[in-house]
Amino acid sequence: MPLTFDNRLIRELPGDPLHSPRSRQVRQAIWSPAPATPVSAPQLLAWSPEMAATLGIAPEELHSEPFVQALAGNTLLPGMVPYATRYGGHQFGHWAGQLGDGRAIYLGEVRNPTGQRFELQLKGAGPTPYSRNADGRAVLRSSLREFLCSEAMFHLGVPTTRALTLIGTGDEVIRDILYQGDPAPEPGAIVCRVAPSFLRFGHFEILAASGETELLAQLVDFAIARDYPELEGDTPAKRQRWFTEICRRTALMVAHWMRVGFVHGVMNTDNMSTLGLTIDYGPYGWVDNFDPGWTPNTTDRQHRRYRFGQQPQIAYWNLSCLASALGELFTDPEPLEEGMELYPQAFAETHQGFTVAKFGFSQWGPAEEELVTRAYTLMQRSEVDMTLFFRQLAHLDREEPSLEHLHPAFYNEENYQRDQASWQRWVTEYVAVLPSDPVTLGQHRTQMNAVNPVYVLRNYLAQEAIDLAEQGDLSRIEQLQQALRHPYQERTGLDAFMAKRPDWARNRPGCSMLSCSS
Repeated sequence: MPLTFDNRLIRELPGDPLHSPRSRQVRQAIWSPAPATPVSAPQLLAWSPEMAATLGIAPEELHSEPFVQALAGNTLLPGMVPYATRYGGHQFGHWAGQLGDGRAIYLGEVRNPTGQRFELQLKGAGPTPYSRNADGRAVLRSSLREFLCSEAMFHLGVPTTRALTLIGTGDEVIRDILYQGDPAPEPGAIVCRVAPSFLRFGHFEILAASGETELLAQLVDFAIARDYPELEGDTPAKRQRWFTEICRRTALMVAHWMRVGFVHGVMNTDNMSTLGLTIDYGPYGWVDNFDPGWTPNTTDRQHRRYRFGQQPQIAYWNLSCLASALGELFTDPEPLEEGMELYPQAFAETHQGFTVAKFGFSQWGPAEEELVTRAYTLMQRSEVDMTLFFRQLAHLDREEPSLEHLHPAFYNEENYQRDQASWQRWVTEYVAVLPSDPVTLGQHRTQMNAVNPVYVLRNYLAQEAIDLAEQGDLSRIEQLQQALRHPYQERTGLDAFMAKRPDWARNRPGCSMLSCSS
């Protein structure tokens, strides 16, 4: 069945009159024409059956030559119109000016069989006017990580953009993986990304910074009409409710990150979605040994602005940047202030609910809060694996709690022996607050396992898949997809994907720290 395109953004918003990929500053436009640059030998390396089904694409269609060529940027299917959008952003706390889709090229907006709208984007399909003299390409290494993580987060229940396909281009791309003056060729790839909307905070920031207030108002009202049609009221009321909803959805998204131990790595305002979706999977990572100060991003190594424990505060700061950009559209700052006040309330409420579920508590009070604080302090001190700890916690015997149940989550035997007495006291006090009734206790443990995943995309697992894929072996991608498709259910034959990080991966590039080079 052919895809039904309804390219509303380029129909209703002004575009760049120039038709050239030459890097330039764009004014009075939201988007620019941006045809993809063909590749030599496209090959479908991986695909998401769930995303394909949502879009109404049959497997045989997706594997057909016309589809593969289109998703590689070599041709266009009927209705596709390639373009890139203009946005700015605050990067690492500083205004960076115009950024834009430097290597993401839209194919258009699709209506699926149920009427849902999705934007399709090719990441790595060549230069656009926003490439800032870069090549607009992406390597297999980063593309595979984005493909896997987009779908892994979806199955974890975390608000996220999606991925439809991973295409190998047959061409090489030159990258300096750690910015050490040692560029080398790597296999190229293209990810087809999918989301109801890829609008970012930065789309609005660039218009405010450029003094394009009328276009800013037009974009805001377009975003409300297309992406939030349920909002009611006159224009000022809709705009207030729109910003408030962005704040609420952002709080929910970050609370989910904290729940599963995900670190985005580069929370610039241009990487923040107005739908509260996780967007732009670059130097991300999952917390292995619990550490609120950990960041996977080599660029952030010194200041650790985007470290795990600071993500809620950074999201608030980013929302304040969006509020500042929208200020010209409001005669009174109070509506924006109300949204900003909602964010910490929504985050605290959601995060607390997740914490109660993660620990299997029946309520939240001073005793539970003290136990949680001590647990996280001990986890960091003892170097305890976050994912394994919470899965093992559900196995504790309330009548005879044994620390041995938590032993597999420790990375260092010396730390385990050193802190054993402190942990035993904690375990004893912890089980004392759990329900005594066996039926209720069983229900709470089911609840724990419903929010505490057993399979997450640990960096070393992604790196193993990359190493094999670069040699032409795609089997690990398929195995990871199988494991990550049901992340809360332990299944036979998948033990390798629930193990804690091996010692060889502790400091290896791609497993511990990553760069933005992709």
